[in-house]
Amino acid sequence: MKVQKVKFNELLPLEDGSSLPEVTIAFHTYGTLNENGDNVIWVCHALTANSDVAEWWPGMLGKGLLFDPDTHFIVCANILGSCYGSTGPASINPETEERYGRDFPLVTVRDIVKGHQLLRNHLGITKIQLITGGSLGGQQALEWAYSEPELFEFLVPIATNAISSPWGIAFNESQRMALESDPDFIAGRFTEKSAGLRAARSIALISYRNAHTYNKTQEDPDAEKLENFKVSSYQQYQGLKLEKRFDPFSYYAMSKALDSQNVGRARGGVEAALKRITTKTHAIGIRTDLLFPVEEQKRIAKGIPGAKFTEIDSFYGHDGFLLEYDAISAVIKDFIKS
Repeated sequence: MKVQKVKFNELLPLEDGSSLPEVTIAFHTYGTLNENGDNVIWVCHALTANSDVAEWWPGMLGKGLLFDPDTHFIVCANILGSCYGSTGPASINPETEERYGRDFPLVTVRDIVKGHQLLRNHLGITKIQLITGGSLGGQQALEWAYSEPELFEFLVPIATNAISSPWGIAFNESQRMALESDPDFIAGRFTEKSAGLRAARSIALISYRNAHTYNKTQEDPDAEKLENFKVSSYQQYQGLKLEKRFDPFSYYAMSKALDSQNVGRARGGVEAALKRITTKTHAIGIRTDLLFPVEEQKRIAKGIPGAKFTEIDSFYGHDGFLLEYDAISAVIKDFIKS
């Protein structure tokens, strides 16, 4: 499936009081909207992913899988601030006719959801059977379910939270410090190489896995080695991989969006906000997740009336939400059937 784009020539007010004079949303769809318009699954992607669910969640989308294009109309929109087609730091600011770069405004999870709402209206969708996503994607799903609870039948937030923790923000701030140590980033230069982004990715990867994962997969076969360890090469490799496909200014903006998560902001607090979500909800946590510990998903399930919680095990820590698709699919299928 090819990426589609739609441009909205209207001012989009942002939560911090600034605005975007116009926005473009890139998105993918799979399958066909049925006559009743009730077969929609909306997938919200995480930090450095894109709108092509088949690319980054292949075990979830396909014939006979949970997201089956033969029976459902699956939608995923690239989030505002990203570098995969939607308006972000690499976009041209129509007011200056130059790239936004470091001047791209703060975009929060609520602002990202505003972009989803624009696309939903454009597509003529009036009911969504299931909304789901992991990590930053789960934050979006939760926020949208608060703002339009009647729109969704089922909500499944995975490995996410209702409010960003100091622990998670600390990781994000450390990554931004790495970006800010790069002279090209500070100068606002768009370059093919980014030492700051490579370092930021290395920091992030530690939070995505855990000590058990590293000690099992990255133990050096040469016990006598003094330097150039296997895990050192692994961290460098992962940094280079992201450098080739992602923009450091978008990475900075997306980390800020992660920090902004607070479903209870200006709504009487987290518990008060969760209590007002009426969508049937099942939160899923990853037992080995260090970045979004299961206590955060338990809080979501406890706060939303009638919500359920399931904890699944994974060798891969936070990244388990991307890799344990069989277990996640089974939980969601049972939840919908029940």
